[in-house]
Amino acid sequence: MAEEVRAEMVSTVQEILLSVGDKVKVDDALVMLESMKMEIPVVAEIEGTVTSINVKPGDVLQQGDLIAVIS
Repeated sequence: MAEEVRAEMVSTVQEILLSVGDKVKVDDALVMLESMKMEIPVVAEIEGTVTSINVKPGDVLQQGDLIAVIS
């Protein structure tokens, strides 16, 4: 089963921490976002493999934007 990782708030992508094909465990950080001068890690909620990363550093995200897919 695939899980879509989506932005929870308006933010800017600071850093991509993993690549497509990487294995992740629950709570592994995928990307680092910045919002209101705070760094916010986005973590995996399931164990699996990163099948897509849909953002790049500098992207401005809106709530609900797709960040990555894990399956």
